[in-house]
Amino acid sequence: MLVGTLDYGSVRVATGTMGYKHKEADVAAIKASLSTPNFLLKIIPHVDGSARICELVEYYLEDIVIKGAWTGPGALSLSPHAMAPVAELPVLEVVSTVHILSDLTLGLGKVVHDYLAPRVQKPIRSKEKVDAT
Repeated sequence: MLVGTLDYGSVRVATGTMGYKHKEADVAAIKASLSTPNFLLKIIPHVDGSARICELVEYYLEDIVIKGAWTGPGALSLSPHAMAPVAELPVLEVVSTVHILSDLTLGLGKVVHDYLAPRVQKPIRSKEKVDAT
């Protein structure tokens, strides 16, 4: 049995379990899925708690070497927490679980959207020409 946990400080907010090496997975398919772009939301607050940086960042995993991959039955338990409300996520069903043993490098990211950047309004072009005389 594999057990994964997520803690906020000293408080457990999520626990995932999976049958250990239940069934071998397609290594080529796993490598292809790891080679697709990943996205994260980078939020860095000001001292007053408001967002100072709020960006959508794209990054890729590099130098991927799959040493093994397995699928199996899995379960997820989410616990209520005031500061990490993961239990409020609308998880209806665990669709699949995969255990991947690999070497890889986390590549550098690039900002694909800055949520706090001023929006540039495009000039409105009039269909009629204005007579300046």
